[in-house]
Parts: sequence; structure tokens; C-alpha cells
Amino acid sequence: MQRIKYILALTGLLFTGCKSVLDVTPQGLYSTGNYWRNQSDAVDGVTGIYNILLEEDYTGFNEFVFDNCSDDQVRGGDHDYDGVIEDFTYDASTYSVRVGWRWKYETINRSNNVLIYVPKIAGMDADIKNRCLGEAHFFRAFAYWRLLLIYGEAPIITEDDVLKSSYNKPKVTADELRAQIESDLLAAADQLPESYDDANKGRVSKGAAWGLLCKLYMNWAKLDKAIEYGNKVISNANYKLAPNYADNFSVATGNNPEMLLAVQTVDGNGYSDFITYHAPRNWNGWSFFYPTKGLVDEFEAGDPRKNICIMQPGDKINIGTGIATYEAAASWSGYHYKKFCSWKPSGGLDYSLKTPLMRAADIYLLVAEAKIRLNGPGAGDVEINAIRKRASATLPAVTNAGMAALMHERRVELCGENERHQDLLRWDKASLVDIVELYKKPKLAYNGTVITRGGAPRKFSKPKNYYFPMPQQEIDRSKGTLVQNPNY
Repeated sequence: MQRIKYILALTGLLFTGCKSVLDVTPQGLYSTGNYWRNQSDAVDGVTGIYNILLEEDYTGFNEFVFDNCSDDQVRGGDHDYDGVIEDFTYDASTYSVRVGWRWKYETINRSNNVLIYVPKIAGMDADIKNRCLGEAHFFRAFAYWRLLLIYGEAPIITEDDVLKSSYNKPKVTADELRAQIESDLLAAADQLPESYDDANKGRVSKGAAWGLLCKLYMNWAKLDKAIEYGNKVISNANYKLAPNYADNFSVATGNNPEMLLAVQTVDGNGYSDFITYHAPRNWNGWSFFYPTKGLVDEFEAGDPRKNICIMQPGDKINIGTGIATYEAAASWSGYHYKKFCSWKPSGGLDYSLKTPLMRAADIYLLVAEAKIRLNGPGAGDVEINAIRKRASATLPAVTNAGMAALMHERRVELCGENERHQDLLRWDKASLVDIVELYKKPKLAYNGTVITRGGAPRKFSKPKNYYFPMPQQEIDRSKGTLVQNPNY
């Protein structure tokens, strides 16, 4: 990581234009063309792709703003522009709509460079070369996946475009974007290993590619394919569920087999905006995401996931230096997400806590959903009960479960993990819920009152609000090549 930062710093110096005693004859400056010399360069170059996940305007914070649209959480903090995301009054210039675009295409750019140059490196270990290429295919797919979910349509830039310097391209349809994601993920699944040693934990595996394929096929309404690739995750012991639900949200056990994709940080050598934005302000955080009463009430009596996920008034919280009492005044809703917070014994947030981006539990429940939608109630009981039994042996098993039971399980298992709004969009498109009526309901605080900021009923317009507008600044830069999404 330090080497990547050094290279980027050198690159920046090339453009300062300053004349001083520092203007010496270059001895080791890198360019894209001369950087990729050996296996070490290849591995460092791929590490630079992972590094983008730390960006605040990507998975560090801004991606999770979009779930404020859901009924599960309400915005906090002092970003007024988050409010227009939540109430569907955003436009093509809204900050949260436009800032993530850059980092998705930076991910694509770095992935393309790996795919262009790593095959040309002589003398590389074959397994490491394949792994590097698989990681690049995966992250290019992941970036296009996020573009698909947010904008619906977007330009595709591949290796050929880089070699031809062809970057100003029109957007493609959602199905063309899905086809590109599918192609990259199939390549990734072919090249990536199933698992890693301790020194490489946190890298993406075949399971990550299979899991994202399952999610892609659910979005594509290809339910049989979702089951096929989801089962590759479920049936593989390398991706087994963690013994305890809380293991996924612990510094010591966050990199367990269930965690198919997570942002990696180590306290003292990395910083995660994610934990900062979630923790209460009076306990070192910034308080930007608050659960609603509707989400908290969704948990069944005796479900231990509630206490793992949620801070409620009166809860005793270990903040490292002692035990503190959580008070309703800490949040507009009277709640915080507990699952995304951790403190060091010496005080301060523990940035070794991972940011979960995809867990095997998500895939279990997607397989269950696909089976129910294809074969009717009861078809997904095995997968749903695996999740419930892991949560607690005392939770009653489901029998002949339909979509209502599946929706409940996804809501409590994955709460706060940026899935709820996308779930509701998918179910609305399949006529399984009415998202317009659901979002007309106010968001409530712990005491049953409407949350003062962000709690008012919202107007969701179909099909307009299925996607966000393309950033106006990108349309302007394209000089007419990019065309705005319909209804904006």
C-alpha cells in the first residue's frame, strides 16, 4: 500500500510545473507503460484496486446513503443534500448522485490496466497471475454492478477502449451492462482461488464471484441462474456461515468464511469512514445513519440479532474505556446501528472493524427467494431455516414459508447493509410489494412519533425513481455523447 501511495505521489509531482532544487534528473518515475515489470508490481497494482473501496464517496460512506431511501433508516448528520436522496427530490447535480461516479470508473480504469499489462509480465507464478486477473475482472464487474443499481445505464469501458484511447462513449442499456458484469464475473470465477491463507484473507475468491452472479441474476429476473450460482456458495464449506451472527461484526472474527467481500482496514494503518459515519457523535462518531422503529419492531421476540444490530435507549454499551448508557437523544430516531461500531480499550473507534459488502447469508436468502418465486411456498425453507438457526436455536423454524417470511428474514438479517431499498425495488418490479404505498408511510422514532428530519411520507414515482439521474457534470463533459436517463 505504501508503494502504491509513493507511485501516486511521484505521478502528482510530474504535473506541478515547479522549477526548484527539487527539479533533478528523474531516476525512477513510473508511468502506466513502464510500471508493470514483475510479479511484485502486478500484486501491488491489484492492491491499488482494493484501496479505492476506502474512499468516502464510494463504499466508505456514499454508497450507504442510498439506503436512506428505504423504510429502515433515516439520515443523520449535517449533509442537507442527503435529504433530497431520502425524499426523492434529487436532481442530476445532487452531490450524492454525482460523486460516486468517479470512483466506479477509477475502479474500472485500474482493473483495465491489470487486464492489459499483467498478461505481458514474464516469469510470474501462474497461480498468482490468474489470481490477479480474476481480481481485476471481479472489481470491474463490481463497479459496473454499482453503476447498474444506481443509474440503470452507463458507458462500458474495456481494455480495447483503453488501448484506443476511446473514453467518451455513450451509455449502454441495462441488459448490456448486465451482460458485461456476467462476462467479467464468469471470468473471475474461473481464475480466482476458492480460499486464501491467513496472509491473504480479505481478497476476493470464487465465492465472491459466484455470490455477485447470484445477485446479478436476481436483478435480471433469471431466477434459475440465481439458484445455480447461489448454490455454489451455499454448498461450499469455504463460505460456510459464521458460527455466530455477531462474528460478522467483530474485529477478531470479521474475516470469517461467510464474509464474501468486505473493506479491509487495520487500526493504525487504515481508516474507515464507514465506522466513523455510523458511531454516535458523543462516542467518537458522526451519527449519519439511524434505524427506524419499523425496522426495530421487525425483530421477533427472542431474536438475538436485535441486540447485536441496534442500540436502544437504556442499552449498556462498551465504548472501550468503560460502559456507557445509550440515550434516545443521541439520534433523531432514538436508535443507532450497533453492529457497525467498535471501540478500542484505550479509547476511540477501532478501525480494524471490516465494512461488510457481501455475506454468504445474503446468498442463502436470495436462493430461498428464487426458489419460492419459482416453486411456491416452502421451496426455500431449508435456506431460511439455516439463517434462523444460526441466529438462535430458540427461533422457531419456518414451515411452508412464502415471500412474507422471506422478506422478514432479509430485513432483520441484513439490516443496515445497503440491501433494503434494492430489495424493495426488485420486489416492486416483480409486483410483490407496492413501493409507492410503502414509502407513503412515515418513518417513526422509538417513541412512535414521526422522525422530525427525514420521517415525513415520501412520494416515489414509477418508473422514474427506480434509478437516479446520470450526473449532469458527466453529461456536460461528454459534449452530448451521454444522454440523461428518462424522466429527468
